[in-house]
Amino acid sequence: MKKSISLVATGMIALSVLAGCGSNKDEASSSSNGKVKIEFFQYKSEAKGTFDELINKFEKENPTIDVVQSQPPDAITVLKTRVAKRDLPDVIGMGGDVSYAEISKAGAFKDVSKDSALNDVQPAYVGMLKDISKQEKVYGIPYAANADAVIYNKTIFKDLGIEVPTTWDEFIAAAEKVKAAGKIPFYFTFKDAWTALPAYNVLAANTQGEDFFKDLDKGKTTFLKGHKEATEKLLTLLKYGHKDQLGKAYNDGNVAFAKGESAMYLQGIWAIPEIKKANPNIDLGVFPYPINDSKVVSGVDLLLAQSATSKHPKEAKKFIDFLLSDENMKTYLTEQNAFAAKKGVVQEAPELEGLKASFDKGNVVDFPDHYVPTAVALDKQLQVLTQKKNVGEYLKTLDSEWEKVADRK
Repeated sequence: MKKSISLVATGMIALSVLAGCGSNKDEASSSSNGKVKIEFFQYKSEAKGTFDELINKFEKENPTIDVVQSQPPDAITVLKTRVAKRDLPDVIGMGGDVSYAEISKAGAFKDVSKDSALNDVQPAYVGMLKDISKQEKVYGIPYAANADAVIYNKTIFKDLGIEVPTTWDEFIAAAEKVKAAGKIPFYFTFKDAWTALPAYNVLAANTQGEDFFKDLDKGKTTFLKGHKEATEKLLTLLKYGHKDQLGKAYNDGNVAFAKGESAMYLQGIWAIPEIKKANPNIDLGVFPYPINDSKVVSGVDLLLAQSATSKHPKEAKKFIDFLLSDENMKTYLTEQNAFAAKKGVVQEAPELEGLKASFDKGNVVDFPDHYVPTAVALDKQLQVLTQKKNVGEYLKTLDSEWEKVADRK
C-alpha cells in the first residue's frame, strides 16, 4: 500500500465544464416572467421543507430572483452525473465528505478560499474540508455540523437509577443494568447498511489515532491494525441489542425508540426530529460516547458551494449569503437539530445540552467514513460484519478494497 489514494474518479467527472456548459442551462436560467432563475440543488431530503420556507423568504426579499430547489433521490449520484454532463446547478448543498473531494478536485465548484464568509466559520470545519480534499483551497462554505451521540431515554434511566456514563466500563454496566431489567439497551437497524456507521465512526475516531488515514495512504498502517479495537467494541455493543437487528430499518428504529422500546439509540442527532414526530412527549437526551477522551464525531453535514460555471454568479452568491445570515441559519438549526459551523451561532435545543460542552471546547473530530472512498463500501462491509461477527475477515476485506482503489490511481 505505497500508493496514495486518489479520491477523484477522474474518468467519470473530469471536467471540461470550465470550457463551457451545455446549452440547456442557458434555456433554464431565466423564468418566463423575466426573473432570473437559479437552481439550488441539495442532498438532504429531510431539509426540503426548511429550505422551501427559506426560499420563500428570500424571494420576497429579492423579487427579481426565482430559486428552484432540486432534491432528487440518491442526490449525490445525480449530482456526479450532472457534473459529467456539464449541467451544474447554480448553488449546491452537500456534505463535506469524499464526494465533495471528488467534485471539488474536478473543478466544478468556485474557489471560496478568500471569501470573507470563511472568517466566520469554526476553523475546525474549514480544516476538515482541506483534509478530506487534500487541497489548501476551499470550495464550499461549511454551514451546518451534525454529530453522532448516544441518544437516551431519560425516563428509563431515571426509573432504573442509571447515571449518564463517563467511561466505557460505566457504559457497558449501564447496558447490563437495562438488560437485567428485561429491557433492550440498544436498538439496531442494520437492514439499512448505513445505520452501522454512526456508532462505528465514533469508536474508530477515538481509537484509530490522529493520523490514521494519512498513514494508511502512505502504507504505514492497515485497517487490521488501526480499526481492530473499534470493531471489537462495536461487536460488544451488539450483544446488548434486540433480536432481528438485520430485519429493522432506520425508520423502524426511530419509531421503536420513540415508543420506549430501548433505553439507548446509537444514531446521529439528525434522528431526533424523526423520533419526536413519532412521540412528541418523549423525554430524551444525548451524551458523548464514553470512550478514551470522548471526542464527539462531528463533520460538515452541509456546505454551500457555488458552481464554477453559473450563468448568474451574483444571484447565486446573494442566495448563499442570505442562507449564511444568523437569523436564517438559526431557522435551519432549529428545524434540523444541527449545530452551526459558524462561530457565535448557538444551538439552543435542550435535548442537545449533553453535547454543548464538547462543541464549546472544540473537542470534536471528523467522521472517519468521510475519508473512505465510495468503492470500499464501508457501510456494506459493516452490514456483513454485524451478521458474521468476524473481526479479522471484516478488517482484511477493508484493507483489500482500499488497496484496489489505490491500484486504480
